[in-house]
Amino acid sequence: MKYFIAIIKPFKLDDVRNALTEIGVEGLTASEVRGFGRQRGQTEIYRGAEYSVSFVPKLKIEIAVTDDMEDAVHEAILQSACTGQIGDGKIFVFDLHSATRIRTGEIENNAL
Repeated sequence: MKYFIAIIKPFKLDDVRNALTEIGVEGLTASEVRGFGRQRGQTEIYRGAEYSVSFVPKLKIEIAVTDDMEDAVHEAILQSACTGQIGDGKIFVFDLHSATRIRTGEIENNAL
C-alpha cells in the first residue's frame, strides 16, 4: 500500500478530487495548512502598507491506495494540481505498513 501526501494550491482541490475519483480513489482527507517553499512566502499590500507573509495558505491532501494505483494517483495529482506557476506544491509518497477499517476490522487493501 502507498500513502500520498500532496501539498496543493487551495483552488485546485476540486480538480484534484475529480481526477482522483475518475481513476477509482474512494476517499481522501484534505486539511488547510500554511507553509512556504522556495518562494519564502510573498509580499502583500494592506491599507497602503507593504508587509511580508511568511506562510502561504495551502491544502494538504492525504490518500491511502493499493500499490497498483501508485502511478495513476501520482499522475492524476500531478496533472490536475499543476498551474505552471511557482508554489504549485509537492507530492510525497510513502510505503504504508498497515491499515485497518475500525468499523469492520478489515485490514490492509480491504480497509482502503
